[in-house]
Formats: sequence, structure tokens, C-alpha cells
Amino acid sequence: MEKNTYDKWFRIIPRKIYNEKLKMNVLQALPYWVASLITGLIAVYYAKLFAYAESLSLSIVHRYDWAIFIITPVCFVLAWWLVKRFDNKAGGSGIPQVMAAIELASPRYNYLVDKFLGIKTIVIKVLSSILMIFGGGAIGREGPTVQIAGSVFRKVNQLIPKSWPRLSKKNMIMAGAAAGLAAAFNTPLGGIVFAVEELAKTHINYFKTALFTAVIIAGLTAQGMLGPYLYLGYPQISHTSGYIFFYVLVVACLAGFLGSFFSVIILRVIKWRRTLRGKGIELAYVAGCALVIATIAYFAGTGILGSGKEEMSRVLFSENKNVGWALPFFRFIGPIGAFTSGASGGIFAPSLGAGATVGALVAELMRLSADNANILILAGMVAFLTGVTRSPFTSAILVLEMTDRHNIIFHLMMAGMVAGLISVLIDKHSLYDHLKDTYLAESYKEGPEPEEKE
Repeated sequence: MEKNTYDKWFRIIPRKIYNEKLKMNVLQALPYWVASLITGLIAVYYAKLFAYAESLSLSIVHRYDWAIFIITPVCFVLAWWLVKRFDNKAGGSGIPQVMAAIELASPRYNYLVDKFLGIKTIVIKVLSSILMIFGGGAIGREGPTVQIAGSVFRKVNQLIPKSWPRLSKKNMIMAGAAAGLAAAFNTPLGGIVFAVEELAKTHINYFKTALFTAVIIAGLTAQGMLGPYLYLGYPQISHTSGYIFFYVLVVACLAGFLGSFFSVIILRVIKWRRTLRGKGIELAYVAGCALVIATIAYFAGTGILGSGKEEMSRVLFSENKNVGWALPFFRFIGPIGAFTSGASGGIFAPSLGAGATVGALVAELMRLSADNANILILAGMVAFLTGVTRSPFTSAILVLEMTDRHNIIFHLMMAGMVAGLISVLIDKHSLYDHLKDTYLAESYKEGPEPEEKE
């Protein structure tokens, strides 16, 4: 072969190989891009609808306080009925369902994954949670957004043509969950850490590109429509005392213990509720939870209602940081009644709200300055959420990104780590782990798919 010919092929062959690799990478990334864009759009409109329903409910109750005895029971029952009638996997937070789907993500149990993640799940999840928040239920939209995002990514994966390069179903669902949390809170780092700390059982190197891409596109979509907002804003923490670390430890121990205890109560109530037989008895329980919450709200104030974001904003940004003994108790009881009803609704925001009131109460008792109080409020949020999820780094990063207070990152991480250690004394496993195991046990009873379709 002549030298010129050899040089020609020497240049062309690597270029062809490179082009093939580039084509393969683009084809593998494209489904993630599409799913992330859809997730961001759904997350934005879901967030707007959720916020509108919550504010409308509170405005009605503030104007006509007697209306709560109608709105709350009716909405609770309708929200529960939707899940019971159309999709029993759409109840609760949504994060345990995604965790179960990740473990089941194989051809053998492919049809079981479809029961956790699908178009019907998205519809029921949105409708049920909107009814719950309108009825005053102490729920959040973050867990539901994670399951919705997982469903979107799952559906996109199913629509890929057979001629397309194959993608890991498990990685697709994990990337979707991370994108959902990032879009819900506008916390991209939180979404990534959540996927690694809570969902991933394999090394991040196997899916890091897909994960980062999903989080970035979903987050940018949400920001493009809502703006570069912070979930909680910029609390003032400029003038703090050196001894504040001691109080952070106190709040971390207390809130971490309460968060774990809170989870244990929810699990025991759910276990007891499963022993109830008959729709009539279940209906009575749901209506009873609604009436208890309505009664407390009517006689003791509306602090028990909603996701808790209003209370978090009040104690962080107003001069009135007093919560008394009642509000932390109400923020503890409200989510238990809402979450155990069987309707859709997350536990992230209510946990943050409960932790904020714990931190505010300690600051109130210690007569701390406003800036020092804000640190304890944020530490309480991290610690309580850690007690529920056992994900200290996710909790710390979420609160950090919600407030953009990077100068207290060590305070928040310390609160999360201490709360994680305290929580183990109550229960070795998180609320999500227990619920995931329940879903898996129910799924395995159904057995593998009779005929594999893939």
C-alpha cells in the first residue's frame, strides 16, 4: 500500500470510530434529555397547582373558619378513595415506591415495576395530593414529584425503539428520582446526593453522566419557568455567637430523636391500619383523622395545616419567632394523620416544618438572638429530616441549597450527622426503608412475570 493511501486510511479509521462512539453516546443520552425536560415541566405546573391549592385553602379557612369541618373531611376521603379505587401504589410519599421499583427493575419483575411507575400513577398522585393539601393535610409535594419523575423516565424508557441502544432501567429510574427532587426543591446538588445516598446501590461511576444530565436539564427547565428561586429565601445569620455549636448539638439530638420517633409512630399506625377490614372502617379512620385535624385547627390555629412552609417562613423571616409548646406538637401530629390516611402526600416538607419549630422552640427557651435562632431553626430542619430519612448529607445539602447560607454548612452537616447517630437508638432503619420492604414483600408474593416480554 502506498504511503499516501496508508496515511489516508490512518486518518479516516479513527474518525469513523470516534463518530460511532459519539453517535452511541448521543443516542443513549437523548432519552434522558427528553425525560428530564418533561419532568421539569410537570414539576413546575405541579408546584404551582400545589401552592395555589394550599394558599386557597388557608384563605378560605381564615375567612370562614367553620368551613374546615366540611373541606377537610371531604378532601381527605376523596383523596383516599382515588388511591384505593384506581392505584393503591400511588398512596403515601412515593419515594419508598421508587426504591422498591429500583430493586425490582429486571425483566423477571418488569410488570411489577409498572405498578409502581406509570401514567396512571402520575395522574392519581397529582389529584390525590392536591385534594389533600386543599383539605389542610400536612403533606409535601417532593416525594410525589420523585415518583412522578420516576414514572416519566420509566415511560420514556419503554417507548425507546428496539433498534435503539439499550439503557439500564435501574439507572433510568434513579436518574428520574434525582431529577424530580432537584426540580421540586430547586436543589440540584440535593438531587444528586439523594440519588447516591438514598437510592444507589451501585457505584456512581456507572450512571454519573446520566444522573448529572437529568438533574441539570430538569432543574434548568424548572428555573427557566419559575426563575432562580430559593425554596425558603435568604434568612439572616450574619451575627452569630461562638457558643452556637453547643445549641446546634442540643437541637440535633432533640430533633433527630423526634424525627425517628415520628417515623416509628407512623409505621405502627400503618401496621395497625392494615388490620382494619372493610372499606367502611377504613373510611371511618380517614374521616376521623380529618376531623381531629379540623378540630385542632379550629380551636388552636391553622399551624397544623398544610406543608409547613408558611411556618418555616414565619420563624425564619419575621421578628416573631415564638412557637410555644403547641406548634411543634401540632406539626408532629398533623403529618401523622395525613400520611397514615392512605392518600398521596410527601413527608419531606412536613419534616422540615416540624424540625423548624423544634429549633425555634429551643431558641425561644434560651432567649437567643434572631440570627442565632435562625441557625437553630435550620439545624432543626436538617436533624428532623435526617431522623426520618437517615440521609444526613441529603438533608444538609437540601437545606443549604434552599437558603444559600453556605457559611453555616458545617453547622448543618454536624446537625445531620449527630441526628443520624441518635436516630439509630430508636430504629436502625429509616421510614422509607421500612415502607420499601413492605412494598417489596407484597410484590414478591405476586411472583415473577409469567412470560418475559423483554
